[in-house]
Amino acid sequence: MIQRNAQEKLTRLLGEFPAVALLGPRQVGKTTLALDVAEGSSAVYLDLESPRDLAKISDIELFCELHEDRLVIFDEIQRSPEIFAPLRSVIDKRRRQGKKTGQFLLLGSASLDLLRQSSETLAGRLAYLELFPLSSLEVKSQEVQRLWNRGGFPESFLAKSEAESFNWRTHFIKTYLERDIPQLGPRIPSETLRRFWTMLAHNQGQQLNAASLARGLDVSGVTIARYLELMVDLLLVRRLKPWGSNLGRRLIKAPKVYLRDSGLCHALLGIGSLDELLGHPVVGGSFEGFVIENILGTLPELVSSGYYRTSGGAEVDLVLEFSDSELWAIEIKKSSAPKISKGFYSSCEDLNPARKFVVHAGEDTYPLKDGVMAISLYQIQQEILKRCHADGTKQ
Repeated sequence: MIQRNAQEKLTRLLGEFPAVALLGPRQVGKTTLALDVAEGSSAVYLDLESPRDLAKISDIELFCELHEDRLVIFDEIQRSPEIFAPLRSVIDKRRRQGKKTGQFLLLGSASLDLLRQSSETLAGRLAYLELFPLSSLEVKSQEVQRLWNRGGFPESFLAKSEAESFNWRTHFIKTYLERDIPQLGPRIPSETLRRFWTMLAHNQGQQLNAASLARGLDVSGVTIARYLELMVDLLLVRRLKPWGSNLGRRLIKAPKVYLRDSGLCHALLGIGSLDELLGHPVVGGSFEGFVIENILGTLPELVSSGYYRTSGGAEVDLVLEFSDSELWAIEIKKSSAPKISKGFYSSCEDLNPARKFVVHAGEDTYPLKDGVMAISLYQIQQEILKRCHADGTKQ
């Protein structure tokens, strides 16, 4: 059993809000976490994909009245968005009676409908928490390479062998394409969407070139935008926006695109083992995406992020801006003996960051020239936590 870092935050939010939405892709561990948090509290759990559980809430207000002193957990809430309106009524009624927090825990796969319905009907009553796949802070330090190779979905990471892990991820992708995605909106041919997903994997960490993707799939740029929006809404793909500034430089405006789970990226590309990964052309982009996803999963909401690149080629893989406008510049290198490009130093002259790091695949921390610190993924996550703790920012 792996202790999830989100558990403490979820418990805190349930103590502050009437309802909390725990969002994340399927199989990321939402149900397990919810039941762990609710253990010992006589919570009521309903799976809204189950006809039997759906029948129990045919009169949702009566059901809530029968369980008014218990935490009610609704799983796969995006299947029944119509219950948001009566939940608002129940919450407001209980507020007038003095009960203000810890009433409902909503678990969802982050469909667009879920976000739209909840924001319209539960504004001011609902807190959101995203559950990321497993991070390097949640596994043993010697297992980070396995985490990178297999990805952070618990079933994949904990599989008995690489073959079993690869097989799980392959079936996960097939299920998403053939069962889950068709239920979320307009019909998209599963084979076309698989090709799109695979093309993104081949271009892991590169700037979005919608025209090239459209030519490869023989569709329009508008269609590519729709496919990408869907994958982002499902928390399967991340668009890393360019970091904006008023430095007067000509900056690249296109976002970078990453598959958020490295294990899914590798499965789409047919990479079945760590040895195969280390010899594959995507290895650098894969490691960059893995590090970025782990770092962003560590950040509190008030820290903004992006990448920096000028038209002249100067680039920083990740820029963090803390609540007091302090900047950190982070370069990512797969090598355990990283060499920093001139473009990084040039970018740092533009940005004037308070701290400069190069995250590498080793475990050592040591200084490089011009104030740059070489550091491991685990250690930079610790530095971020320390920085946020120092200024009182909640995770």
